[in-house]
Amino acid sequence: MTRVIMYGCNGFMGRVICDLIKNMDDVEVVAGIDIAANDSYEFPVFTSTKDCDVEADAIIDFSAAVAVDAALDFAVEKQIPLVECTTGLSEEQLAKLKECSTKVAVLRSANMSLGVNALLKMVKVAAKMLGESGFDIEIVEKHHRRKLDSPSGTALALADSINEACDGKYSYVYDRSERRQQRPADEIGISAVRGGTIVGEHEIIFAGTDEVIEFKHTAYSRAIFGKGAIEAAKYLSGKPAGLYDMSDVIEG
Repeated sequence: MTRVIMYGCNGFMGRVICDLIKNMDDVEVVAGIDIAANDSYEFPVFTSTKDCDVEADAIIDFSAAVAVDAALDFAVEKQIPLVECTTGLSEEQLAKLKECSTKVAVLRSANMSLGVNALLKMVKVAAKMLGESGFDIEIVEKHHRRKLDSPSGTALALADSINEACDGKYSYVYDRSERRQQRPADEIGISAVRGGTIVGEHEIIFAGTDEVIEFKHTAYSRAIFGKGAIEAAKYLSGKPAGLYDMSDVIEG
C-alpha cells in the first residue's frame, strides 16, 4: 500500500486525485496539505507543512507555483519522495528542485499523462528516421481559453524530444506573420490554439514530399494527469534520492 500526502488537496487536480484514489486498493491518501482547512475529507488536512506529522511513502504536489518551495522543503525535511506536478516554476525554483533531488527522490515531468510520455518516445524515433529524410516538422497544440502560457510546456517538450534525437539542429518558430520567405529545413514550427473548454490536444506533423505522417494525443479529461501522478507516486515510493521523470515510470 502506497501512502500519499496530497499537497494542494483543495485544488481541482487535488480533488480529482483524491477521488481517483478512493477506488484503488493499492494506494491511499493519508493526509492533505492546503492553505484552507477542509473537514470534508476522510483524512486530516493541514494548513501548514509544519503541522503535518503523518507518515507517508510519497507526496503529490498539484498546488501552485508560490507553494512549491514549501513542498520541496517539506519533502527534504521528512525524507518523503515528491511527485512535483505544478507548472509555471521559475528558473530559481527549478534549480532548487534539482538541488533537493540530491537529498530525496523527486519526480517532475512536463506532462503527467502516460500517453503523452509514450508519445515523447515515439516522436523521437520518428524524428531520427524522417528528419534525416528531409521531412518538415510542425507541432500544433490546442487548449482551453483560460490557459495562460503559450505554447504549452508539452509542445515544447515534444520539440525538445525531437531536437534531442536530431543532435539539436532545429530552431523553434512560433510566429511567421512578419516573415516572407520559404520555410527553412532546420526549424520546427509550433502553433497554439486557445478556445472553449479543450482539455489538451497535441499534434506532431512530419510533412515530406507527397506524404504526411501525423502523431496526435487528445486529452478528454484532466483525470489522465491525476492517474499519471498516482502511478508516479507508486513508482517513486522507496526510491533513492535523484531526479526522475515519467519515462522512468513507463519503463518501470
